[in-house]
Amino acid sequence: IQGTIFPAPNFNPVMDAQLLGGALQGISCEKDVLIDILTQRCNSQRLMIAEAYRDMYGRDLITDLKENLSHHFKEVMVGLMYPPASYDAHELWHALKGVDTEENCLIDILASRSNTEIFQMKEAYLMQYNNDLQQDIDSETSGHFRDTLMTLAQGTRMEGYADPCTAAQDAMILWEACQRKTGEHKTMLQMILCTKSYQQLWMVFQEFQNLSGQDIVDAINECYDGYFQELLVAIVLCIRDKPSYFAYRLYNAIHDLGFHNKTVIRILIARSEIDLMTIRQRYKERYGKSLFHDIK
Repeated sequence: IQGTIFPAPNFNPVMDAQLLGGALQGISCEKDVLIDILTQRCNSQRLMIAEAYRDMYGRDLITDLKENLSHHFKEVMVGLMYPPASYDAHELWHALKGVDTEENCLIDILASRSNTEIFQMKEAYLMQYNNDLQQDIDSETSGHFRDTLMTLAQGTRMEGYADPCTAAQDAMILWEACQRKTGEHKTMLQMILCTKSYQQLWMVFQEFQNLSGQDIVDAINECYDGYFQELLVAIVLCIRDKPSYFAYRLYNAIHDLGFHNKTVIRILIARSEIDLMTIRQRYKERYGKSLFHDIK
């Protein structure tokens, strides 16, 4: 496991629930207690704490956190209380149904999740909001950006399969798509990037380099623009190395966007038990300063 959060040893959900209750019910909310407990328990332990809290106080812990906290601190504490699929669903819902569609949130989540994660996320979305994720993507986005998101949201990427014989053909299709840029070529481009296995696409990208003398990311950046281009690049970067992709997104959120809290919070919570330690390593290698230092 390359995460930064692990199951706490000697875990006692009843004691944790009691401490959280005391911290939330006092005259002034004891935020340090919330931080100490919720950032040092894994997600499954937090869900057990929420159950113990409900049994003890007859109230919902997420509701109490929302009522007692505010701003970005509330977002972090509440976000930590969702199971991973529910958190993705929560973020997608707000990205699609907020005042403005948050395209970068849609890109981060849908370009990086596995078939299983996408399936679980769609189920959680339906249960939490009584809406179909694909229908909402269809109604809230447009053009080839929408079509690519819709294909990713189907969660039908091939897994573990690679055929060297078709890699050169796929590379040729990608190269033509970058040259001609017709609607038909864009569709073929997104179908290859969204449905072929990671193993297959590693070979395709190498063949593309041999064929065109250019890296696939540079070619996409030259030929396309807007959110469609950003989504295609995100897919390629996630196929190559997900931790590097998230390191790059965090760096942009911290430096280029004047600290974009939502992006930083979403990535840290979503990757905390998967690969956040690796993301930290990639960040340090690539940017020379630690992620810890830059957030601080």
